[in-house]
Amino acid sequence: MSGRQGTGSGAAHHVVVLGAGYAGMAAAVQLAARVKGRAGVRVTVVDAQERFTERMRLHMTATGQRLAELSIPELLEGTGARFERGWVTAVDADARTVRIDDDRVLHYDTLVYGLGSVADTSAVPGVEDHAYTLSSVQDSELLADRLGRLRGGTVVVGGSGLTGVESAAEIAERHPELNVVLLGRDEPGAAMNPKARAYVRAALGRLGVQVRAGVEVVKVLPDAVELAGGESIAADAVLWTSGTRVSPLAAAAGLAVDERGRIVTDAALRSVSHPEVYAIGDAAAIRQGYGVMHGTCQGGMPTGVHAALSIDRVLRGRQPRPFRFGYYHTPVSLGRGDAVVQFTRPDDSPRGICLTGRMAVRYKETVTASPWPTYGRMKKMPAAGAFWPRGGRFTRVRGTR
Repeated sequence: MSGRQGTGSGAAHHVVVLGAGYAGMAAAVQLAARVKGRAGVRVTVVDAQERFTERMRLHMTATGQRLAELSIPELLEGTGARFERGWVTAVDADARTVRIDDDRVLHYDTLVYGLGSVADTSAVPGVEDHAYTLSSVQDSELLADRLGRLRGGTVVVGGSGLTGVESAAEIAERHPELNVVLLGRDEPGAAMNPKARAYVRAALGRLGVQVRAGVEVVKVLPDAVELAGGESIAADAVLWTSGTRVSPLAAAAGLAVDERGRIVTDAALRSVSHPEVYAIGDAAAIRQGYGVMHGTCQGGMPTGVHAALSIDRVLRGRQPRPFRFGYYHTPVSLGRGDAVVQFTRPDDSPRGICLTGRMAVRYKETVTASPWPTYGRMKKMPAAGAFWPRGGRFTRVRGTR
């Protein structure tokens, strides 16, 4: 076995955080700030990229817009946490080891599993070979390059969920020379109240997006998509936003997972089969009173913070507290100058209140701003990690103290 190797026992309790996305970075920075200077605890963050990926802005990258270069190692400077760049290729939950790039092994005492999700390209034939996704910056840049070379033609966006809506609007606004077709089983904004749903449909219409709801893509070809029923739609580019999948590493490691491969957790976000493993963000099946949480940045970052606080409590000989989370809003961009914000009940069902237009844009840009300032506050004042923006102000998330 080659490569560096840590120790799973001895003087230092080694906490390894897998994945430096929204949830993983929240966990790493919050925990590092709390244990900084404490003898016998060290934190390592593992990710394949040094640049932080703003997943909820990748539809902007896909249309050629440049985002801020956010460096993970630079953010971790001064926290005491170490960054390890590489792909996680295996986890051995019984031996408590993580293999990186097949040639390095890290031993852990506590693992924070936050590897997240990517677009599901396996459910429909042809998607893997012929469609673009927003799974990474690199994938989004490939689509941007393709769109930039088109001088006309049709772009099909497969999936009428929020990612599909934002992507279709962004492409139509940035590339008015292209015909954008949004396909999906459901009406865009189906989970919103009637006013917000109507606004989404009208905004897409103003941008020239052709919406086809109630359809199902059964195959993607090099130059078309096939629908159930036999209809074919010509396409010069296909963006796939319908569904996500998680890494199979958790299941292969022997961790208890649900039918989608997400790690099943207890109330404190610990794996029900391996309590030294905490699962956060999209990688976790976290049950609340209203059901299992779905993956969003809104819920992901608080799971990372709570995992850090739980680990800190356990290291100090105390019991972790249960995680409780309620949704608050669903902000959706409709190009750079338009948006809708649907306020929700804690179970994510829509309230009767929504914002639209420029007011919604200002609200969305406030609450979905880059997380870098929030992470920076965590470095300076660990307790700040228990606060998250709601309507431009910070509100304590229940159960994080």
